[in-house]
Amino acid sequence: MSAKDTHWDGVRLHVVTGKGGTGKTTVAAALALALAAEGGKVLLVEVEGRQGIAQLFDVPPLPYEERKVAVAPDGGEVFALAIDTEEALIEYLEMFYNLRRAGKALTKLGVIDFVTTIAPGLRDVILTGKVSESVRRREKNGRFKYDAIVMDAPPTGRISKFLNVSDEVSNLAKVGPVRNHGDLVMSVIRSPQTVVHFVTLLEEMPVQETLDGIHDLEETGISVGGVIVNMERPAILSPDDLAAAARGELDQDEIVRGLKASGLEQHAAEYAAALAAEASEHARRTALEQREKARITHEPRYDLPFLPDGMDLAGLYDLAQALRDQGAA
Repeated sequence: MSAKDTHWDGVRLHVVTGKGGTGKTTVAAALALALAAEGGKVLLVEVEGRQGIAQLFDVPPLPYEERKVAVAPDGGEVFALAIDTEEALIEYLEMFYNLRRAGKALTKLGVIDFVTTIAPGLRDVILTGKVSESVRRREKNGRFKYDAIVMDAPPTGRISKFLNVSDEVSNLAKVGPVRNHGDLVMSVIRSPQTVVHFVTLLEEMPVQETLDGIHDLEETGISVGGVIVNMERPAILSPDDLAAAARGELDQDEIVRGLKASGLEQHAAEYAAALAAEASEHARRTALEQREKARITHEPRYDLPFLPDGMDLAGLYDLAQALRDQGAA
């Protein structure tokens, strides 16, 4: 799909959030690959210190520097950065106060942990500040260093507070470099070049958290991107069979005949009962997913398939292609 067909022309910062367990890190990595296709250069940023990106791309734990982790389809490149809060704070002190040596001394004394504990909003200001700097950074020729930035952000329940750093900055400083820095960060986050994508599973709690998160974020003035339904399982029965299985009315005699025809005559009745039970559970699960999917009215929505063989690098490329096919990149 060509760039002109994508939903996010002009967007440079893609923030990916989701309830824990929905696969937001996997989706963020797949989105980075999708955005880098056709020669793009994308930075994938991790802010939670879990080294999830390194595990997905099967590389050693990432240091606090930008490193290439993958080549995207048609020659694009994905770089990754795992932000270390202490190192980012030292950079911050050097940038605004020329205090790099003091920052290293504070690290040795444990003062940085103390400061970010009593003023937890400062940690979010530092993390979002590092990401917004990556969005603004240019080469010597004036071109942006990266075509896009993808942030693997904190979970849905914390995303509004994490991104809305202006409130945290107001509690920390009314004027001066801290306030100016916060205003600069928010000028990026609240601009049209930033969107927040929500990752969900088709289950009640993740979908509800997604709906609540979209509502909370819209009240902050930060743009909501797409909803990405992850690990959607296809229905393996026809609509008629699903309906019969849901009612517990599958014809087990017919299943027995099919098993015997396949050469499974021994214990065919037991196998048929087990298969009917599995079909009933599948029908229940399918009905649940269809009901939850109907609750997601936000557009655009992207549907990513369940990968039965598990997640590996090849799976990431498959998910990236699915996102591109649906116009996400």
